[in-house]
Amino acid sequence: MDYLPLFHNIRNRSCLVVGGGQIALRKLRTLLEAGASITLVAAKIDPDIIKLISEYSNAVNMYTRKFKKSDLDQRVLVVVATDDGALNKTISELAQEQNIDVNVVDQPELCTVIFPSIVDRSPVQVAISSGGASPVLVRLLRAQIEALLPAGLGKLAELANDYRDKVKEVFKNIGERRSFWESVFQGDIPERVYTGNITEAKELLESRLADVKDESLTKQGVAGEVYLVGGGPGDPDLLTFRALRLMQQADVVLYDRLVSPQVLDMVRRDAERIYVGKKAGSHPVTQANINDKLVELAREGKRVLRLKGGDPFIFGRGGEEIEQLAEQGIRFQIVPGITAASGCASYAGIPLTHRDYAQSVRFITGHKKAGQVDLDWPGLVNDRETLVFYMSLTGLEDICANLARHGLPADTPAALVAKGTTAEQTVLVGDLTNLPSIVRESGVRAPTLLIIGQVVSLHNKLTWFNKTEA
Repeated sequence: MDYLPLFHNIRNRSCLVVGGGQIALRKLRTLLEAGASITLVAAKIDPDIIKLISEYSNAVNMYTRKFKKSDLDQRVLVVVATDDGALNKTISELAQEQNIDVNVVDQPELCTVIFPSIVDRSPVQVAISSGGASPVLVRLLRAQIEALLPAGLGKLAELANDYRDKVKEVFKNIGERRSFWESVFQGDIPERVYTGNITEAKELLESRLADVKDESLTKQGVAGEVYLVGGGPGDPDLLTFRALRLMQQADVVLYDRLVSPQVLDMVRRDAERIYVGKKAGSHPVTQANINDKLVELAREGKRVLRLKGGDPFIFGRGGEEIEQLAEQGIRFQIVPGITAASGCASYAGIPLTHRDYAQSVRFITGHKKAGQVDLDWPGLVNDRETLVFYMSLTGLEDICANLARHGLPADTPAALVAKGTTAEQTVLVGDLTNLPSIVRESGVRAPTLLIIGQVVSLHNKLTWFNKTEA
């Protein structure tokens, strides 16, 4: 993180703006909207600035002259917007000597603070910055966020603030309050606010509070729930909207080793995180332990996120987990994710089916049992079918050798995709004969996915994602 994002209260605090052109005008407007007390210094001042100042009585002291060192006295923020590089550097150095925050427009190397692009739904604000790396990208992101956030969002926040104390009286536990507010914000009250029916929104909120006072919720705690969520193959952009929503409201998350750091970073910041990963030959947390932990946490009234890589119902043992939840009467939701087969194949430019190459696809677990991969090898030999092996890295040589031994041509194309869909994706391509040696020499590590079939021959033609190949 190059900058620490902070929101500063500069209302009625003294700020200095040096510069009198259009860029200074934009910064001046932002400072005025934040309630700052401003001194403006410039040798020449744009008429638009003079007009803006006239709209803010006594908020700006304007001086048509050159900058003086004494202009820095008692300031909390200095904004420099001149086209004089030497002057900009001088002011920045003087401000930093006095530990005054300084922003020099379009010169991040001279700044101790930078202005983000702001989406303003006061009191709700969203600040976006690239640290000066790409202002155009930031503007595009701001436009997208502007379109997503209702204009009345600030009024909704104000309504919630008005009722914070009343809600605290009803719900003594922070988890109960969080659940209540989430039910409010996801219900019909926001729509009343957005359409201007504030009185009706307040009546609904009052009614909701009156109803829950007599419910066992306030006496016995919030009933827990488990969210079984597929986190996809690694790229957080592949998460579903529902997955993101549940990830943001969970109190505790149990995650496995196939969940990428980027996906895990989308979980609510203050959620408790419990690692329950397993790998071949190492099961420090057994599946039975995980099942029991889900029940235990839910019975404590927590919203529990069971986050799995890929899809929880495709070699994810999700069925075993919710089976126990159902037996214990624990509520649960299931959110499918993009499985590794479709995600990794797509990012590697390998279609799993293709009219000219493969009319079917088969998903197979490729991990070893008792030291070997025990499968119905004759049943897997079909040159018009794509085979996708999960958990296949340690058993790669056995898989390729057995398929060739039982009749699949030795030159059948094969590819191993490591860390698919992420920036570290590696695609290793060969055939049943040479792929094992290619993989050994590469030193790639799990998570990997093995794809075997004629469709792999399309990789070079259809590859599109940033990758490393052999």
